[in-house]
Amino acid sequence: MKKWLLAATLAATALSGFAQAKDWKQIRFAVEGAYPPFNKTESDGTLSGFDVDIAHALCKEMEVKCVLVAQDWDGMIPSLLARKYDAIVSGMSITEERKKKIDFTNKYALVPNKFVAKKGAHLDFSKDGLKGVKIGVQRATTHDKYLTENYAGEVEVVRYGSFDEAYLDLANGRISAVLGDATALEEGVLNSADGDKYEFVGPTMTDPKWFGEGFGIATRKQDKDLTEMLNKAILAIRADGTYKKVQDKYFKFDVYGE
Repeated sequence: MKKWLLAATLAATALSGFAQAKDWKQIRFAVEGAYPPFNKTESDGTLSGFDVDIAHALCKEMEVKCVLVAQDWDGMIPSLLARKYDAIVSGMSITEERKKKIDFTNKYALVPNKFVAKKGAHLDFSKDGLKGVKIGVQRATTHDKYLTENYAGEVEVVRYGSFDEAYLDLANGRISAVLGDATALEEGVLNSADGDKYEFVGPTMTDPKWFGEGFGIATRKQDKDLTEMLNKAILAIRADGTYKKVQDKYFKFDVYGE
């Protein structure tokens, strides 16, 4: 009798574990929609950009339905943890601080970080040289953290909900420069109608200590199976040329990096 009860208990446990496994037929991806060329919101409200195309390519590879959810940057991680969506594909850098709360796939992109300013700004990028200078960043990003921790008491960090807001203040002279991903700054500033008035200035930064290991797709820690699925799909679309086709729509270089 005891052996029978033990066997029944083990069988029930196995069945319970199997029933709890997630059957991923649909994946809901959060996208900011305000960070071109990685993601933007079209006039009709639809989301587009590199992140969006990558999400669709991954879903096709995994044979699942792809659902895109627009989400402001400030609420990205809290809303993921609140299960409002399953993953974040929105130019989010893989950092040790973020990994305390969430998991990441392996990188799907890696881009350098730069400052952009009006031509003739003549900024001195030493700590003393930037004393009192107003530099814009998107709030709660790696760029925000970098300036806050490296130029405390020197730079006047001006935080924005989106880069579009920062670009507007740069144009109006309310700030002297914007720090961000080089590709996003190129798209949002240098390639704009008045882009010839601006230029990249200062150092190029890629230090993983501050800027992470590249952009990863964020997932909840309990969804290890989803993270593994996404990692396999990233490798697959890299191998079959799909990634390159998407990349070449938006960039003139290998945005994946080494």
